[in-house]
Amino acid sequence: MDGTLDHVMMRVEDLEASLDWYTEYLDYEEKGRWEADTFTNVFLGPEDMHEDGGLLELTYNHDGRTYTHGDAWGHIAVRVEDVYEAYEELMDAGVEDYRDPDSCGGQYAFVKDPDGHEVEIVERDHGARWSLDHTMIRVEDGDATIGWLTRKLEYDLFRRAELDTFALYFMKPEDAPDEAMSLELTVNYDDRTYDVGDAWGHVAARVDDLEGDWATLMDREAEDYRDPESCGFNYAFTKLPDGQEVEFVTR
Repeated sequence: MDGTLDHVMMRVEDLEASLDWYTEYLDYEEKGRWEADTFTNVFLGPEDMHEDGGLLELTYNHDGRTYTHGDAWGHIAVRVEDVYEAYEELMDAGVEDYRDPDSCGGQYAFVKDPDGHEVEIVERDHGARWSLDHTMIRVEDGDATIGWLTRKLEYDLFRRAELDTFALYFMKPEDAPDEAMSLELTVNYDDRTYDVGDAWGHVAARVDDLEGDWATLMDREAEDYRDPESCGFNYAFTKLPDGQEVEFVTR
């Protein structure tokens, strides 16, 4: 099983406004589009992104629905060489000031897209500028989720931060390049519970053989949520212990 994170999906209420925001401010370009009767999916990323880099999938439903963010969904993070320089550039371009580098200890910063999805800006010495570095979700039982990712997807814990009130765990396949997107798990120590909401959709992991790898996941007792047959043998879905959806796709 490959397991490299292929994309992260977020739902948006105004597709054109979201496309304008990501293409104007983050220099993203459209990498693919799927027009269905009731929805549109658009895949975005930097022009010079790594071949194993993660894409951003924007889903727009045609029925005019609105969405709730919930608090299990955290943010996406994009890479830059200098967080102060990048944040100032976004402010000069007209992006709303949300959390500047000084308010984040000079290590990172945050902005919001038109739908309120949080975008973290992190300093990295690898990957294309603005490429996706990680997707953060909050989980109630860190041990259960780390174990799930280790056993089901053969992920490794490659970075962690244990703080006074919370912990951060970063995971991805052992052989994934630095440029690949990782999954950040946030565990708060106050025993709070979370609502997934519906503004965030899923993360997607790549597999080499959809049906064969799905059978392996079932042998490893992953939840049979939407099997390949129910998805036209184009993709499949399971769920993490806290209910976040994980899609499996071939690229």
